[in-house]
This record gives sequence, structure tokens and C-alpha cells, in this order.
Amino acid sequence: MLKDVRAPVPLESGGGGLVSTAADYARFLRLLIRGGSLDGARVLGRKTVEFMTSDHLGAIPVASDLLPPGHGFGLGFAVRLGAGIAAVPGSPGTYGWGGSAGTVFFVDPHEELFALMMIQAPGQREEFQQLFRNMVYAAIDA
Repeated sequence: MLKDVRAPVPLESGGGGLVSTAADYARFLRLLIRGGSLDGARVLGRKTVEFMTSDHLGAIPVASDLLPPGHGFGLGFAVRLGAGIAAVPGSPGTYGWGGSAGTVFFVDPHEELFALMMIQAPGQREEFQQLFRNMVYAAIDA
């Protein structure tokens, strides 16, 4: 069962009750894809965004299904390491994450795009998240 987002929570975190609107989430992604600037204001340093979206695992093995093959982990995001390894479309350097109930986002700096899907389908999230990514990349005209 999903949480009642109107009820107070002891810790506002991604899996513990932090909520947002699609518009605010999209503004955050716009900030990231623009290297830390939004609406003419510098909010994050360019090097901070670069650091956040770089792999920090290196050769550390990942014994979890949280990171798909071909991905490392930055500061809060899965980061695509190269072409041809991952089972989903995307460019090297694409980063993103999915929530436990199905919300997912990714930012592809190479294609200069971000995509956000906010759903509440915990039992089907993996299926919908992959379908969403496939549909976004299928819509890109060469």
C-alpha cells in the first residue's frame, strides 16, 4: 500500500515521504541539464553537477539489482558508463533514478534531454520504467 502523502513523516526522504509536483521535479531536471543554472541564476556549481553525475564506484562490485549492467553510481544517480552494455537505450553519461512506487527520471546530456514519469505502480514499476525509456528514445529523430 502506498503512503498517505498528507500525513506527517519523521524523515522526509525519497522513500520516506518526500513528495513533489511534476512541474517542480522538471525544474530540478532542467537545472541539472543546464549544468546548475536555472532562470538566469547559478544554483549549483558546474563542477558540482559534474561530480554528482560521475561514477564513484569504479571497480567496486555491485551485488544488487539496483544498478543495471553497464551503470555506475554518482551522488544520487545511476550513471551509464558506456555504449552497448546496458539493456536499455541511452547515451554514455546518461544518469537517472527510479522510485519505489514507479516514478523515474533520466537526463541524457548528449541528446540534451530529460524525461520524467510520475506514476504510482509499485508492482509494475520495472516494466513501466523500461517501456517509458524505450518510448522516449524511439521518438528521437536522427
